[in-house]
Amino acid sequence: MTLIIQPTQMQATKSAVLILEDGTEFRGRSFGYDGSTAGEVVFNTAMTGYPESLTDPSYEGQILVTTFPQLGNYGVPPSGGDDSLKDYYEGSRIHCRAIIAQDYAFHHSHWLAERSLADWLKEEKIPGIYDIDTRALTKHLRTHGSMLGKIIVEGCDDVEFYDPNAENLIALTSCAEPVVYDAPGADPKPFTGTLEAAPDGKKTVVLVDCGIKHNIIRCLLARGVRVVRVPWNYDFSGIPADGLFISNGPGNPDFATATVENIRKAMNAASPKPICGICMGNQLLAKAAGASTFKLKYGHRSHNQPVRRLGSEKCFVTSQNHGFAVDSDTLPEGWEPLFVNMNDGTNEGIRHKSLPFFSAQFHPEASSGPRDTEFLFDEFIALL
Repeated sequence: MTLIIQPTQMQATKSAVLILEDGTEFRGRSFGYDGSTAGEVVFNTAMTGYPESLTDPSYEGQILVTTFPQLGNYGVPPSGGDDSLKDYYEGSRIHCRAIIAQDYAFHHSHWLAERSLADWLKEEKIPGIYDIDTRALTKHLRTHGSMLGKIIVEGCDDVEFYDPNAENLIALTSCAEPVVYDAPGADPKPFTGTLEAAPDGKKTVVLVDCGIKHNIIRCLLARGVRVVRVPWNYDFSGIPADGLFISNGPGNPDFATATVENIRKAMNAASPKPICGICMGNQLLAKAAGASTFKLKYGHRSHNQPVRRLGSEKCFVTSQNHGFAVDSDTLPEGWEPLFVNMNDGTNEGIRHKSLPFFSAQFHPEASSGPRDTEFLFDEFIALL
């Protein structure tokens, strides 16, 4: 049998252009939904994991540039599970405004693939463009910083630039109502305001959803706890829980003032419970402690960010996706950095010196990326 691969240039595609806010243009071809869009242009250096990245709520409002040359070669897995916890995705829908690649594989191959990436993008009305010099584009963003951009596809109307960091993306991506997960694979149940005793002596964790990746829920459930998932601004002080977990999320942490106040109340309780945060959770825990955050020049978005655990010689390769960071110099007395980024020295986690509070800026749940730091979930569970 002879397999004939149709060259990319023979596909009937429309022209498209990426226009950055500084006027720089990158011209390519459309392979996704033929429509115009705008957002913050960021780049990710990962080699795999585009289904997870596209559905990661932390990418809400962003145009994702992939530095790995080819995209779409293994298609898209099935969308199993319910909207609150997908089997293979990190959210219930695509959160990126668009995706950009150097080359798109019009013929995919993977035993789990249900459809092509192009078909999925068209179904969710997300533009995708290829034949872009992503090396030049990435160098431009590294030099000048992440910036606003818009994609105009041939025959489509122009659009205005859009700054996702100017609105509360956490409120946009958080769940609307609290739900309870009793076990892996079990359907979530509405939380009515009261909790029955957990079966088999299970511990209960309140999970604040700031735009959560689904694998955080999977990692907690796999460790035998009951999870009560609540919206970003929900007052969880009345829930009889053994610990508090603060999720990742998109955008500017300054918008999450309600979350910060609720975390601060938990920290100041007479008998404070263990608290852990991931990504946005790291920033919100720091703000609740009294520290400040700042916007990074072009963020950390990759599978290969090296972080060192302070007080040790251990260095871990981590999956990351964030555009803001904690200013370690503003941590108040009683707090200290837990991890540091070995590339640029920025904060990658904090902890309290005497109370059971800690967080990580990177993603120990990975999905996609290395799972070298998944032990942090075990450290949190051990505190309960």
